[in-house]
Amino acid sequence: MSTLFTNAWVLTMDPAMVEHANGWVHVEGDMIKAVGSGAAPQIAGAELVDCGGDIVMPGMVNTHCHMGMSVFRGLAEDVDDRLYRYILPLERKFVTAEMVRVGSALSALEMIEAGVTSVADMYYFETEVGHVVAQSGLRAIVGQTLADFDAPDHKDFDRGFALTEELAETFADHPLVSASIAPHAPYSTGLDAMSRIAQWSAEHSTVPVQIHLAESQLEVDWAREKHGCSSVAVVHQAGLLKQGLIAAHCLHLSDEDIAMMVQAGVGAATNPRSNGKAGRGIAPVEAMRRAGIPVGIGTDGPMSGNTLDLFAQFAPVSMFAKLLAGSRKPLPAGDVIRMATIEGARVLGLDRQTGSVEPGKQADLIRISLASPRLQPIYDPYAVLVFAAGPSDVRDVMVAGRWLKRDGAVQTLEPKKILRDAMQIAQAFKAEMTRIDGEPM
Repeated sequence: MSTLFTNAWVLTMDPAMVEHANGWVHVEGDMIKAVGSGAAPQIAGAELVDCGGDIVMPGMVNTHCHMGMSVFRGLAEDVDDRLYRYILPLERKFVTAEMVRVGSALSALEMIEAGVTSVADMYYFETEVGHVVAQSGLRAIVGQTLADFDAPDHKDFDRGFALTEELAETFADHPLVSASIAPHAPYSTGLDAMSRIAQWSAEHSTVPVQIHLAESQLEVDWAREKHGCSSVAVVHQAGLLKQGLIAAHCLHLSDEDIAMMVQAGVGAATNPRSNGKAGRGIAPVEAMRRAGIPVGIGTDGPMSGNTLDLFAQFAPVSMFAKLLAGSRKPLPAGDVIRMATIEGARVLGLDRQTGSVEPGKQADLIRISLASPRLQPIYDPYAVLVFAAGPSDVRDVMVAGRWLKRDGAVQTLEPKKILRDAMQIAQAFKAEMTRIDGEPM
């Protein structure tokens, strides 16, 4: 198939940040064939999409997510001990392959609606997650979580490694979905287990590693008390601080930690909304980027950050950097959109495939309508995207040349069924919470 987008405001996100105010993009099959300005070429048989001046840009990259957890969204938000009172008991009782399938489908639907085309996920029953994202048409890295607590899908590390092997074999040849191994965090796996994961990773060099790193003060205290160093240094001792590691959160970092991460070739996924909501702190995004660490933007799980669209992350990530510096200058809007596209793709090791509108790259494109009055007038398209636009402005979504959303309607999933399935699980959760509340304290 051949598609020609015309009359578009093309934000290429290429190294020079080239824009085509009156631009066009030619897609041939799953690839971007050509990009330009002015009169579009005549291409026999191509489907013409007149964008009417709307923005066409790379699809967004969600660098850290827990898709299966969307069914926990909004649960007991105002309860101080909700993790131990509700979340952990509900996970032990209800997290099954079917629950993860339903939650992941709801998350995939939400992300497609909001213009996310690539996602890095880590949770349980990740083979099920992989099947969901494959059906949805999203590009994804799906990470099997390993931990030393009583995980829903494995009772020991041997079983966790077996699930990772299964995941890697299942999606070995898939064009859009790839496997990852995902130690939960330094404190929840430990040095010995991380060393074993590092050895496994060395033997499976094409499988990336994801980990929560320097996320909380509790983690920092654990590392100091148990190992006499930072949690970043513990991961380094284990052999996991290495090229291509996807490190989520990265809030509590020293200059020495940042230097170690730069030398190792680590990428960071910052999750401003989730971290701010939990009161965990502000990630040193500017310091990491200045040092040479690529930083992408993640949503974290919908239980933590609630929404899975990157629009909801843009203003917080920019404003937190400005608050740290006491100035409007840090993280200008163009940099934020780079983090959401090409820089996020680099964090995931996908920057040769996606993240910018350039010939030879995969046709992962979104069209954003500029019709809403809250987006006008436009002095800077990046500022509009960061501070004013939202998921409802995303009109079209394409991944590898395939329409996932067209004229506002999702093409690859069944929204009504997905919402119905999610509500059934929510009813079971509500009944269990009522039972918990009836128990004597």
